[in-house]
Amino acid sequence: MLATVLLVVSAAVLFSLGAIHLVITFVGPKLKPRDPALLARMREVSPGITGRASMWDFWVGFNVSHSMAALLYGAIYGYLAIAHPDLLFSSVYLLAVGALTLGGLLIVGKIYWFRAPLIGISVSLLCYVAGVAAALS
Repeated sequence: MLATVLLVVSAAVLFSLGAIHLVITFVGPKLKPRDPALLARMREVSPGITGRASMWDFWVGFNVSHSMAALLYGAIYGYLAIAHPDLLFSSVYLLAVGALTLGGLLIVGKIYWFRAPLIGISVSLLCYVAGVAAALS
């Protein structure tokens, strides 16, 4: 039971981060450049890979897909922890994918992001590791 609760908390934290990130992608100024001229240039300039989209389109698309990945992780691991804990805790593959995903996000967060998501990912990873340890003991 403790293992399930810890994995649900881990999944809920990442799901929440994804939901918040999705909302601030479209609402408010948090993910817009502080410099209006930069925002204008991002809307005008396309990346080298295509001329059909602007850097702003890429920026918004990246943030949406980033949010969707966190939502998907949270939904899948939360669901498995609640509905199919035996499957989740007996699958070395699923446990490894979860650990590698959270560990990878922690590294990326440490290098590229700011404090709030790093704290959330750290909490999620700690709950995940504690939940797996509880399930295996």
